[in-house]
Amino acid sequence: MNFFLVGPPLISLLSGIAILVWPKLLNYIVAFYLILFGLVGLVPLVLV
Repeated sequence: MNFFLVGPPLISLLSGIAILVWPKLLNYIVAFYLILFGLVGLVPLVLV
């Protein structure tokens, strides 16, 4: 399966669970999430 189809929902689910378990990680998880999805959105544009 393609990462661009499975990746975002899976990462969102894992991030949500991590925030529930370790609330102090919220800032880091949000920052990582935004950076990762920015890269996921740009990769197809760069590869074309």
